Amino acid sequence: MLRLQLLLVNLGAKFVGVKLGILGFGTVGTGTVQLLQDREGRHPLLQEIEIYRVGVRSLDQPRAVKLPEGVLTTDLEAIVNDPAVDIVVEVMGGLEPARSLILKAISNGKHVVTANKAVIARFGAEIFTNANQAGVYVMLEAAVGGGIPVIQPLKQSLSVNRIQAVTGIINGTTNYILTRMQTEGSNFNDVLADAQRLGYAEADPTADVDGLDAGDKIAILASLAFGGRIHLEDVYCEGIRQVSKTDIAYAEKLGFVIKLLAIAKRQTKDNSKLSVRVHPTLVPKAHPLASVNGVYNAILVEGEPIGQVMFFGPGAGAGATASAVSSDILNLVAILKTTTTNPNPLLSCGHDDYCQIAPMAELVTRFYARFLTKDQPSVIGNLGTCFGKHGVSLESVVQTGVHGELAEIVVVTHDVREGDFRLALAEISTLEAIESIPSLLRVL
Repeated sequence: MLRLQLLLVNLGAKFVGVKLGILGFGTVGTGTVQLLQDREGRHPLLQEIEIYRVGVRSLDQPRAVKLPEGVLTTDLEAIVNDPAVDIVVEVMGGLEPARSLILKAISNGKHVVTANKAVIARFGAEIFTNANQAGVYVMLEAAVGGGIPVIQPLKQSLSVNRIQAVTGIINGTTNYILTRMQTEGSNFNDVLADAQRLGYAEADPTADVDGLDAGDKIAILASLAFGGRIHLEDVYCEGIRQVSKTDIAYAEKLGFVIKLLAIAKRQTKDNSKLSVRVHPTLVPKAHPLASVNGVYNAILVEGEPIGQVMFFGPGAGAGATASAVSSDILNLVAILKTTTTNPNPLLSCGHDDYCQIAPMAELVTRFYARFLTKDQPSVIGNLGTCFGKHGVSLESVVQTGVHGELAEIVVVTHDVREGDFRLALAEISTLEAIESIPSLLRVL
């Protein structure tokens, strides 16, 4: 069915939209449906998508998202076998029946989008071999790094580089625990219990704290970066249970922080072997990954000729993961929509109108300003009066010193409209006590 549709598209037949079959309606599935339905201000290609079927375990469970009658079904097999479904989106998690459903969708000629790192890491060879034979795509941006776009850059934007290493903080739970241990001097077990209470760690945290989750992800990244399949059992995994607050304190004194790193690196001079591993690591404070804290993820890619490129962002969560899933969906919709007369809408320039740019006078920001003034009474009071007249609220005022006969005063404002701030400065510059305003900077 899909091959026939692609043939009709290539012959210039009218494109009638893409029907999605979504497997799973939990946190990620719900976030994905919400994003696809909230089309205002997003890419116009979303208009081409129909949420046709959504597979769930029970029809009686209350849902945060309203769907038309007949969209929800408990028959997941029927979704992957339905000739009307163009793209199967697997966001149910787990190994089975996810693996079997993905393979069935592929055998039926359907493209697949998945967020399932465990299935890809363990059964990727089987899945991609079948996909290649069927002439369909399996997209997995959400499988590593949540909302961080790293899969597509490795496959496309960085594809001409000789990748030397991929080093990542790719498990938010362990990064949160280590960050708390570092900043608070707490014990591992205490922070883990708190992370479980807050929902950052599972009731059974084994996959996270023993490095297994990160192992799945680095196997996927290594496969993409180095152009070869990875046996998951060859990936060395060591977790953070043995890291103590004493180790973290000593690392701090020595100029390091401790992070759980997932590393894939060319190991030998002839580049014939890789090192693929996960373990706690002392990271120099000057290293780009040292400042990645809390539940955030980051992936540092080193290659030639690009040098170092780092991808940073939220590694989990409904919104972040839904962003990655939806971007894969749009890529597939663009492929299905492309014809000889209708270029790929994600590659071509599809906008004709100009964006409206607000003038700088309307910018709302904070300001830093440095004044050189005569060293006399009431100068600071006069500054405050002028600022207040124009609605400028001051966060801080500091007289930093005296230079000869001139005093130096530094102010930092709260958020203010730039036009109002400029009016205040214009009036201040006319004051008899003001010698000059040598510095004016905006504050983030």
